[in-house]
Amino acid sequence: MSGMTNPVAIVKGAISLIIGLGVTIKAFFSPVITTQYPREEINISLRFRGHTKLVGDKENPDRTLCIVCGMCEKNCPSGAIKKVEGEKKEGEKKKTLTTYILDFTTCSQCGICVEICPVDALAFSAEYNRAVYTREECHFDLVQEYEKRKAH
Repeated sequence: MSGMTNPVAIVKGAISLIIGLGVTIKAFFSPVITTQYPREEINISLRFRGHTKLVGDKENPDRTLCIVCGMCEKNCPSGAIKKVEGEKKEGEKKKTLTTYILDFTTCSQCGICVEICPVDALAFSAEYNRAVYTREECHFDLVQEYEKRKAH
């Protein structure tokens, strides 16, 4: 017997078709979960790892918590942290961070710098839209980024 004349095969095919249409109709009437990205902001989960950012000092918001120990730069497996420099200002006990260069093109976002920091001066940002045209635009001075965030 051919498949078209076998009544059992026809019934099985019809049941399969009805089940498939049921799935399609159910999906058609379910709420839309797609975000229209450029027009709508995406809700980022708390565990999202963007590029690293400097954390501000709660007692003095004009400065960061960084003590310029260089542990992050020494322990970065991909060498993405290019320069961590600071200066000791007159009247202050600690060094003040002046330059923190991060090359995001080589950063693997492993989180070792965030974990190794003895004073928790680094954290992951929630910035997800880092589309740029040149590699040079992915070289950040995190001190300048902190100053921009502080101004807003």
